[in-house]
Amino acid sequence: MRAALFCLAALVGCTHGLLLEDHPLTGRVWDARAGAFVAPEQALERAAHARHVLLGETHDNPEHHRLQRVALDAIAARGGQRALAMEQFDSEHQAALEAARVRGADAEALADAGRFDRKGWNWSLYRPLVEFALERGWPIVAANLSRETARAIIADPARAALPPASRELREALERDLIEGHCGQRPEAKGLAGMVEAQRARDALMAQRLESQPGGSVLITGNGHARRDRGVPLHLADDDLFSIGFLEVEPGKNAPRDYLGGFATAASFDYLWFTPRFGRKDPCAAMAR
Repeated sequence: MRAALFCLAALVGCTHGLLLEDHPLTGRVWDARAGAFVAPEQALERAAHARHVLLGETHDNPEHHRLQRVALDAIAARGGQRALAMEQFDSEHQAALEAARVRGADAEALADAGRFDRKGWNWSLYRPLVEFALERGWPIVAANLSRETARAIIADPARAALPPASRELREALERDLIEGHCGQRPEAKGLAGMVEAQRARDALMAQRLESQPGGSVLITGNGHARRDRGVPLHLADDDLFSIGFLEVEPGKNAPRDYLGGFATAASFDYLWFTPRFGRKDPCAAMAR
């Protein structure tokens, strides 16, 4: 645990390619329900005592993955034997992952067995998490829908076979998807299919978590980790704890500046603020 806390303190100093490292919120943790800052150690303590822990991320931010590894080490140090569920592995490859594990596969071989999209997900950011599971003997759970299933649901939303979403939830997911398409609204049928595919991913992830008798930790995007919009909506077990790792923004110096935009006080248990990753504007090329 001491080593984990040392890494926690050193993370910002040893990470490269990050912006706004001197932002007033960088490295601070906000208890969304209590409306107060807490020590990072308190967040890790809370996480260690929940049956299901959801660790959100912005997929390309290396700081988020370093913090996820710190959280995993902290949970394990408190005696927690869990399953590590990952959005980055499609569930159809679970049997191949398990077979490779029996053969004594290392992280690279596991990535191959699980058909990890090394370029799309940037394998170097996720390898330390897979290595953690190998070192600790935690099962790795492939938690995502296959691309083929997602495409089928987009083409025919009824294939999701989910109860109808509330109007509020549907509109919120539509806004997320439109923002993800750089503000361009897909045609109505396609957008409806995307919403159902997103809900189907959340439902499957929840199912994969609940199938783990010893509890779980889910590595996933912040949108899936949201209590009010993502995987927790489909979990029957409310013994869960969700951390959203949020990139700070210029001029937004208080937690309330981030509530009402991306998140609300009901979205996560804790908001963990981090530097921004220096990335190109993904919408610039589309605008041109």
